[in-house]
Amino acid sequence: MAEDYELIDNETHHQYEFHVDKYIPKIEYIKSKNGEIYLTHTEVPIALEGKGIGSQLVEKVLKDIEKQELRLVPLCPFVAGYLQKHPDWKRIVMRGINIQS
Repeated sequence: MAEDYELIDNETHHQYEFHVDKYIPKIEYIKSKNGEIYLTHTEVPIALEGKGIGSQLVEKVLKDIEKQELRLVPLCPFVAGYLQKHPDWKRIVMRGINIQS
């Protein structure tokens, strides 16, 4: 089981991130002026792969998006795959967006 990492919203770099030792797993985003957030790219350093860090990152990002009442547009395949496995999160996806696996 992965440790519980603190989610950081790095608004300067438009990304959510964890700080894990010297590594920074991240999800890049674009926020629109009318309340949408586009998750464009997830990156977990190879040294950290297979530890559940990517999934924990997505989960915490989704919670933060819900807290901010933003509408999610999942452009990143990793995030879309996570939503396929956890369909209850589709509640925060923008209407009309179809999630392909």
